[in-house]
Amino acid sequence: MTTSSSPTGGHRRNLVEFVKFGMVGGSGVLVNMLVAIVMNKANGGPGNSQEILFNLFGTQWNFRFTSLVWIVGFVVSNVTNFQLNRTWTFKRDQRRSWWAEFWPFFSVGAIAALIGMFIKIALTNPASVFYLSAPFFHEMTGFHSREYWAQIITIVITMPINFIVNKLWTFRKVRHHDEPSEPATPLGPRAKVKSS
Repeated sequence: MTTSSSPTGGHRRNLVEFVKFGMVGGSGVLVNMLVAIVMNKANGGPGNSQEILFNLFGTQWNFRFTSLVWIVGFVVSNVTNFQLNRTWTFKRDQRRSWWAEFWPFFSVGAIAALIGMFIKIALTNPASVFYLSAPFFHEMTGFHSREYWAQIITIVITMPINFIVNKLWTFRKVRHHDEPSEPATPLGPRAKVKSS
């Protein structure tokens, strides 16, 4: 893949990568939502998403099924998105090993997932000012499911964070210390050396 060194070429490449990242993200949304639907159906439907799984260290806070759905959906879609982004979106001639790129990708995703978990809790907690309230949002039908809409909205909010940080950190070009080094010359490339 050849890229132009001009500013326009760089902007065009960034735009193409953003569109590809969005397409991969779209497939990740489908994977994430499939996980959410399967897990919620296995738990008796999205109406049970606020079920308390355990208390958080004796505090007033609880870990609920909706948070478990968010975390499992993140992990599954994160792995599939990583592989697609690595081989298609941010394809490079030279790159670091799979694991060397996966852990930063996973770390970025984990930070976005943590932020996303709080967003999803805010959208599904009746005491929150951001609660997706009735009459449109309810758990009677899948299309109006507060649980599913919260999942989708949270994904849309966290996707730009993922793109920017992964572009700048995870899938950056091979680090300088991985590239063959050229001997440094104290004189610029156009400097002439006087011979005596």
